[in-house]
Amino acid sequence: MIPLSLQEAALASGGQLHGADDPCRMITGPLAFDSREIAPGSLFCCLKGKSVDGHDFAAHAVATGAVAVLADHPVGVPAIVVPDVLAAMSQIAARVASAYSGTVIGLTGSAGKTSTKDLLRSILELDGPTVATPRSFNNELGFPVTVSGVEAGSRYLLLEMGTRGLGHIESLCDVARPSIATVLGVGSAHIGEFGSREAIADAKAEIVRALPAHGIAVLNGDDPLVAAMAGETDATVITFGFGEGCDVRAEEVGVQHDGRPHFVLVHGSTRRRSDLRVHGRHNVLNAVGAAATAIAAGIPADRIAQGLREAVISSGGRMEVITRADGVTVINDAFNASPESVVAALAALGDIAGPTRRKIAVLGEMAELGNEAASWHDQVAQHVIRLRPAEVIGVGSTHMDRMLTILNAAGVAAGKVAPGSPLVEEINRTLRPGDVVLIKGANALGLEAVARDLSASVV
Repeated sequence: MIPLSLQEAALASGGQLHGADDPCRMITGPLAFDSREIAPGSLFCCLKGKSVDGHDFAAHAVATGAVAVLADHPVGVPAIVVPDVLAAMSQIAARVASAYSGTVIGLTGSAGKTSTKDLLRSILELDGPTVATPRSFNNELGFPVTVSGVEAGSRYLLLEMGTRGLGHIESLCDVARPSIATVLGVGSAHIGEFGSREAIADAKAEIVRALPAHGIAVLNGDDPLVAAMAGETDATVITFGFGEGCDVRAEEVGVQHDGRPHFVLVHGSTRRRSDLRVHGRHNVLNAVGAAATAIAAGIPADRIAQGLREAVISSGGRMEVITRADGVTVINDAFNASPESVVAALAALGDIAGPTRRKIAVLGEMAELGNEAASWHDQVAQHVIRLRPAEVIGVGSTHMDRMLTILNAAGVAAGKVAPGSPLVEEINRTLRPGDVVLIKGANALGLEAVARDLSASVV
């Protein structure tokens, strides 16, 4: 963190110091909202949740290394008392960002944000010290925590930005304004909340509108809604994708026998073969987006190629592929599930299994699709039918029932498991040595924990 005194933090957040003997004492660690993850010198933020109140952990936070706490009332330890703790977090993070002179990169899209962030971080870290969004800390809670962790010597601040409504990304950009902004695509995730893909695009475009004139917009040239964002900024535009008109593109895309993709990265007269360590051919687009963003940052081609070659998806629940001692391969892609990501995961299941291994798909009902939910589940069912897995295990209610009916009618063995049932045991009863099993579903269904338990179990 770029050090900030308690007095400076209080001024930035409009707060008052309580119980702080030395207003000049420095905050040297990032903001924290989990008392189990206190870094020495940090500022603990007392947030109120549904069942836990962070104010109850204020004394523990200070005892374990926090300089003070951010609270909405005095708590008996050094504190900055503010009207709204969450809003104050963003205000303090913005004060830190204002003192940062490195390159701020913002990244958004309906799908692939976190995977692309991990790929890009691998490249950036070869070029200089990088602070990047951990896991999926891409909203009003996690975003200021990431920003507050930047240091004066950090060359890059890589920020993933999520949105659930108009103005969300704009408010994140007010905390830390990017000079490079990447938009991966506009899909169907959260379409039930937005109402249309056009409305989603409008919300995503806020990151492009936030760019200064000397900035660079990195846009998916194959997505018409994203490509149109070029007209919303005076910044330089770089496009990426598969089409010949894209400035940075992938050609000669293929998949190795283990499901890891490869492609030729093309930029101008430069052509470089890239063999990825990550699984899933959908990660080719993510890799090209990462490469285009690195090009925007001025990183040399050799370094980009090395970063892509060495990159792994470190954020859990995204194309984690683990082969157990009994030869069963588990694909944990259960962090979340938009229709597009489910289709991509099914393709990865087919690539990894190849023509000889049995394919098992454990699919959870997709959420937040609004009036289009039934249609999307029908479309995904058709992709499953074309894949012809040995068995499908469904988790969910109405829409999953509909999907399973379609699958059974097409001759695909498919059954349902109710939430809360011993799902790992049920899956293990289905598996044979050498099978490949995909775990994919909405985050609320808890399938990521199922995937982890399944990966660790051998019967």
